[in-house]
Amino acid sequence: MTAWTFKLAGIALAAAASVNAFAQDVTLRLHQFLPQQATIPAKAIAPWIKKIETESNGRIKIQMFSSMQMGGTPPQLFDQAKDGVADITWTVLGYTPGRFMKTEVFELPFLTGLSSEASSKALHEYVAKNAMDEFSSVKLLAVHTHGPGLLHTKQPVTGLESLRGMKVRGGTRIVNNMLVKLGATPVGMPVPAVTDALTKGVLDGTTIPWEVGPSLKVHELVKNHTTFAGGNGLYVTTFALSMNKAAYDKLPADLKKVIDHNSGIDTAAAFGKAMDEGDKVGREIALKSGNKVTELDVVEVQRWRRTASTVESDWVNEVKGKGIDGARLLADAKASMAKYSK
Repeated sequence: MTAWTFKLAGIALAAAASVNAFAQDVTLRLHQFLPQQATIPAKAIAPWIKKIETESNGRIKIQMFSSMQMGGTPPQLFDQAKDGVADITWTVLGYTPGRFMKTEVFELPFLTGLSSEASSKALHEYVAKNAMDEFSSVKLLAVHTHGPGLLHTKQPVTGLESLRGMKVRGGTRIVNNMLVKLGATPVGMPVPAVTDALTKGVLDGTTIPWEVGPSLKVHELVKNHTTFAGGNGLYVTTFALSMNKAAYDKLPADLKKVIDHNSGIDTAAAFGKAMDEGDKVGREIALKSGNKVTELDVVEVQRWRRTASTVESDWVNEVKGKGIDGARLLADAKASMAKYSK
């Protein structure tokens, strides 16, 4: 074999190695806390995974681990993405109290509207403008909200007086403060713990949106649901889809583009839209179970708004003590909501 032949063979081997490296699959592990059949895992995360796998021509594969299958607890999920325990996580930001203080403004009572798609767009825009420093330890893919939170209780809630003294689950510190103002006794816990707590009598009721009710069997454990007249929901919770920085950085440029194309405000909107559709399903299941839905009228809702209004001033004053201009952030949040609620 001549030197030239050896040279050609070497070039061919190098080219083959380059092609193989280019075609090599990347497998990412996504960890989240809900059962796989719940709304976001089934109707938002699964389609999102499929879209990424399709757009990458199968070069990116994402394995979803549901119900904390990879270990740990829901409050640890954000750090699991940060530390590389998982490559991607989806979690409730309020599970780590005091960590996302700029972002949690969206959880204030009666701030958001009746559409999760709209509030998710507003939240994502707001975070991009005001709170990216809270996500500097990860590659933030999207933030979003659920639909309007409401009360699901064993005994009917027909006004402020009937709520007083009830032990009600609140998912975040802002929601817990709101429940205190409204006269309830808040019991903080991640949402997967609600079923057991209702069964054992630890709770008299819970605050969640309609969509998560079926996966927790809430409609079987309580028979009363309280909604609110007007254009605003009682509260929402904020969520983040986050990626480990090193897992993102080691992707080739073309695969980074696939991830980037499936990040941002459009992804936030898609997750919010899934929540809205899930709310319709959850409400229908509760009604088919013979449960009672009580909508508080406008006059009664105004009482709730006045009673809960100090939660807003509490938050502004608290973050001011940490050097954060809460009044400006609150104004920005309301402006973003107005923009996307039109």
